[in-house]
Amino acid sequence: MDLAEIWRVMRRRWYVLLPGLLITAALTTGVYLLVPVEYRSQSTVTLLNSKKATVAFDGNPFLSTQASLTGMADGLARNLNSDDSRADLKAQGLTGTYEAKIADNAQGPFMWLIVSGTDPAAVLKSDQLLTAYAEKRLQEFQAQQQVTPEAMIRMATIVPPQKPEPQTKTRLQYLVMAGALGFVLSLVATFFVEARRRTPAGPGRRRAAAPEAEAGTGAQAGTGAGTGAGAGAPEAVSSSAGST
Repeated sequence: MDLAEIWRVMRRRWYVLLPGLLITAALTTGVYLLVPVEYRSQSTVTLLNSKKATVAFDGNPFLSTQASLTGMADGLARNLNSDDSRADLKAQGLTGTYEAKIADNAQGPFMWLIVSGTDPAAVLKSDQLLTAYAEKRLQEFQAQQQVTPEAMIRMATIVPPQKPEPQTKTRLQYLVMAGALGFVLSLVATFFVEARRRTPAGPGRRRAAAPEAEAGTGAQAGTGAGTGAGAGAPEAVSSSAGST
C-alpha cells in the first residue's frame, strides 16, 4: 500500500478518522491544562576552612583547601536529604521538592541546592530557605562535637538562589505522547473499518455458483446428444428405401 492509497482510504473513511482526531485534540488539550509547568531554582555553596586553619595563608580561606572539606560537604548533603531535614524544612515553609548534592565535576567542596515546584515565587523563597538551613546545619554538626568557633568549617554562597526557570521537557513529552497515541489509534480504527468493508465473497456464494456451472454443462451435453440423434434419422430412412 503506497501513500496515495493511504490517502484515499483516509478520505473515504473520513467519518471514522475525524472523530478520532477530535478526541486526540481534546486529549492533548487536557494534558496541556492538567500538567503544570515546573520551575527550578538553584544555588551553589562551598565549604571553607576555619579561621584557625587559614592563619598561615593570611586568613584567606580560598588558599587553604583540604580533602576533608569535600567529605564534610558530602555528609552535609546526605543530612539535608534525610527525612528529618525534609520534615524540618517543610515545617519552616519550604514547598515543592528539593535536592542537595555535590556539584557535578566539582574540583572542591562545592554543593548544589536545587528546589523545584509549580509556583515561581514559592520556589525562589524555598531555595533561599534551603541555603540558609544548610549553613545552620553545618554549624549544628560542629557544635555537637564541641568544636570551638575559631576552628569551625564555614560556608560561603558562590551563586545565590537563581530566578526560577521553567522546565518544559516533561510537559512536552506528555503532549507528544498523547498526540501520537491518539493519531495512531485513529488510523488503526480507519483502516480496520476499511478492511471490514473489503471482505471477500463468502463460501455460500461459491457453492451457489457450482450448481449453475453443472447445469450449464448438462445443457451442453443434452444439445450434443440431440444433434447426434437427428443426424442418425436420415440414415435410417435411406436404409428403408433401399430395402423396398
